[in-house]
Order: sequence, then C-alpha cells, then structure tokens
Amino acid sequence: MKTSKYIEELRTQSVAELQTQLVEAKKELFNLRFQNATNQLENTSRIREVRKNIARIQTLITEKAKVAQ
Repeated sequence: MKTSKYIEELRTQSVAELQTQLVEAKKELFNLRFQNATNQLENTSRIREVRKNIARIQTLITEKAKVAQ
C-alpha cells in the first residue's frame, strides 16, 4: 500500500479506530520481533515498516487530540 494512501485512510478514522489500529500494529510488531528472534522471519524489512506505521498512527492521534482542545 502506498504511504500517502495509507495516511489518507488513517486521517478519515476516529481516535477510537486509530487506537484500535495502534494496538493491532503493536501486536504485529511483537510477533515480528518474536519470529526474528527465532529465525523464522523472512522479510525483515516488515519490522521497519510496522514501526513507521505505529509512529504515523501515534502522530495522527496526537494531532487530533490537539485539535480537540
């Protein structure tokens, strides 16, 4: 998925939906790290991608919180 499309999709979601996606992304990151530690992970670049997605989601949550104030 293209980054700009992913960000556009995230911007349309509510804070609650973003929180849910954040939890899912953190679970995915945990699983990827576990697979990497046990040498089962083939695509190690996925870890970096998920970390960046987590940062994007957190940034949008912060932006929406500041607008709400």
